[in-house]
Amino acid sequence: MKSKERYHYRECGLDSVYLRNGFERQPTKYGETITIHNIDGLHRAIGLYLIGKKKPLSGREFRFLRHELGFSQTTLGRLLGKSGQSVARWEKDQCAIDSTADRLLRVIYELKATSSSKSKISRLLEELAEYDSIDVDSVQFVEDKQGWQQEELVA
Repeated sequence: MKSKERYHYRECGLDSVYLRNGFERQPTKYGETITIHNIDGLHRAIGLYLIGKKKPLSGREFRFLRHELGFSQTTLGRLLGKSGQSVARWEKDQCAIDSTADRLLRVIYELKATSSSKSKISRLLEELAEYDSIDVDSVQFVEDKQGWQQEELVA
């Protein structure tokens, strides 16, 4: 069933997203429901649009990108060198988003959305998010056939 009317896609958390096609209205015994085709592709397209905007992200846009990256507020805060509470305040538009955090979130999203090696990028981002939470006083190296390697220390 093709519809000529647009669908206001509020479920993504953004007020300004409309779909011209790629969705179907389906009646159910509980009322009408909407099925969206390739929702992952749609969310990727929305994310890429947001990071390309030439103005600062709004709190809702910031939250959308964080959610698409799969980060909690605390994890993203650590990654940006801020607190999870700062991220929460930005997302609620209680204060302006730090411009460096805005730019860095765009770069992170771009890397993750367009990288062919998402697992390496994901691991790197997770390690960076833990950066401040790990306290290491010493490091140990071992030499093997591949050369020198860092050896994990057991606490």
